[in-house]
Amino acid sequence: MNLSILRKYSMIKRYKKIIDILIKYEFDYLVDQLKLRPFHIHILDSNKLYTSKEEAVSRPERLREVLEELGPTYVKLGQILSVRKDLIPLEYADEFAKLQDNVPSFALEDVEYVIQDELGATLDDLFETFERKPMAAASIGQVHRAKLKDGMNVVVKIQRPHVNKIIETDLDIMNSLARLAEERVQAAKQYGLVKIVDEFSRSIRTELDYTQEAQYIERFSYNFKDEKSVYIPKVYWNYSSQKILTLEYIDGIKANDFQSLDKLGYDREKIAMIGSNAFMKQIFEDGLFHADIHPGNVFILDNETIALIDFGMVGRLSNDLQNGFIDALFAMTKGDVEQFVEIMYEYDVIGSDADTQRLKNDIETFLDKYYGRSLKQMDAASMISDIFVILQEHHAKLPPNVALLLRGTIMITGFGSQLMPDFNLALVFEPHAKKYMKKRLSPKNITNSALKNVPKYSRVLHKMPMQISQILSLIEKGELNIKFRHNELETLPQEINDASNRIAFSFIVSAIIIGSSLILQTDMEPLVWSVPFLGVFGFIIAFLLGMGFVISILKTERIYN
Repeated sequence: MNLSILRKYSMIKRYKKIIDILIKYEFDYLVDQLKLRPFHIHILDSNKLYTSKEEAVSRPERLREVLEELGPTYVKLGQILSVRKDLIPLEYADEFAKLQDNVPSFALEDVEYVIQDELGATLDDLFETFERKPMAAASIGQVHRAKLKDGMNVVVKIQRPHVNKIIETDLDIMNSLARLAEERVQAAKQYGLVKIVDEFSRSIRTELDYTQEAQYIERFSYNFKDEKSVYIPKVYWNYSSQKILTLEYIDGIKANDFQSLDKLGYDREKIAMIGSNAFMKQIFEDGLFHADIHPGNVFILDNETIALIDFGMVGRLSNDLQNGFIDALFAMTKGDVEQFVEIMYEYDVIGSDADTQRLKNDIETFLDKYYGRSLKQMDAASMISDIFVILQEHHAKLPPNVALLLRGTIMITGFGSQLMPDFNLALVFEPHAKKYMKKRLSPKNITNSALKNVPKYSRVLHKMPMQISQILSLIEKGELNIKFRHNELETLPQEINDASNRIAFSFIVSAIIIGSSLILQTDMEPLVWSVPFLGVFGFIIAFLLGMGFVISILKTERIYN
């Protein structure tokens, strides 16, 4: 019980802080729309940060600063939203991309506590050496260099103590605010704020489990076991847990250290091609891709071998999603707008309420922009940006992994462009796509796909006669019931009932007024100021009932609005 009270008190304090920060950055109107003003305790007028500034600060910039001040969970939310340009306006996504994990490191005593609690041993028991100062610190954890007892150099990622409890509290509040916003703010409902928070919750909970990242690394290691030009660090499972991840230390040159690369005579163009071909392999062959391949996450080893690190942002593509993605790309390549829109509808990118004719016109305009260009003239990042604009205008929503894939495409384009000025991802993409389509349309693959579906079709055919017989039997007995639900009709019975009550009430009040008027025409006793008391009393009752009736109607209208 005490823990429950403390949790509620903590959440109320957090609500107050969120509201205070929103008001500080001039989002008062949002607080008022959500009807959260009672939670605000006004302290100083100086909390208004921007009123005294000479230059106007944009709303996206102010919202970015709100997320930064609210702390790690909200910074993570902003970072994930920066990838989802199909969900939020582009100017907000671009601004959120600037969010950084500017957090201090936590003390060595806390590191020792987590390691003892997770691995059941002390630092001295597990490591020959362990550097006190972390190499890097982020919102969820920090990384230390260390050496195992066998002399192997490793990096140890350690989760912040109790960060999971803090994040869960923030997620509860986010979910409540998102639901409240969808009820009271039209824009929040339009952008599907609750779905965004749900998607973010799944993402950050996965990130809190370091064993998930370790398993991804093992998968990548297996997928690239025959690729000599790509290296994946080894996972040390005996020194890892849900809150600790120990990996082989990669001793190489960062891909953006061009001076060192040139000094050693490394071929930058070759490195760019290795990285981009590795990304294409992940998409077309493995169905598991690293969505954050930028120069800071790539080390160059001997013979221009690239080593990938930081597998915190990984996407997956099922066979079905792979096929849909490739079909959409080929439909656009052929200029088949009809097929492209059909694929968008099939994968729930657009809903049944979408203006398909206007969407087709926008896609045709997009295709006309790039028609006739050679692959060398194609800019993948620019094309993806144009696609996001179209998606935004039509309130289309990509599957999370496809949005992550587009983000990964932009990142690998940036990676290649930094290493070689004339880098073009389209030229790398083409042979991989052709190879994939050739494999997909091969007789062997078609046969295997058909055989895979035989058990499913067999079950359907086996059930069909019985199901048809049951339906015909119900029809014959006159017991077949068809149920349907219409969202617009759900409140109709209540509304009819309310209207009937109002009409009946109106008749009663009218009858009292008419009756009282007839009594006033008589000399019925007792009299008040020479007027029948019963007639006056009737008018007073009718007036009070009428006023109450009017007030009730006004309140009801306010609730519906």
